[in-house]
Amino acid sequence: MKKLFVGNLPEGATEKNITELFSQFGKVRSIKLATDVFSGKCRGFGFIEMEGHEARAAIEGLNGEEHEGKRLKVNFEMPKKGGRGRRR
Repeated sequence: MKKLFVGNLPEGATEKNITELFSQFGKVRSIKLATDVFSGKCRGFGFIEMEGHEARAAIEGLNGEEHEGKRLKVNFEMPKKGGRGRRR
């Protein structure tokens, strides 16, 4: 299972329409879009889990493609480096 980062999503993006978009490349195992606490609208990014070969196909097929007037950024999730507020 691979986790994908999806960025530059339109404000009106929903889990349903993004799942439909990614489903053309395979089964979407899970999806979580970041939403604004007050308005409930998409904050422009989210995370999707798919099988490895399906995730690679989704990156190839959707990265840089236009969706509702915005060019999507799709790649494998990168782990955060370091901790917030920690001294080293």
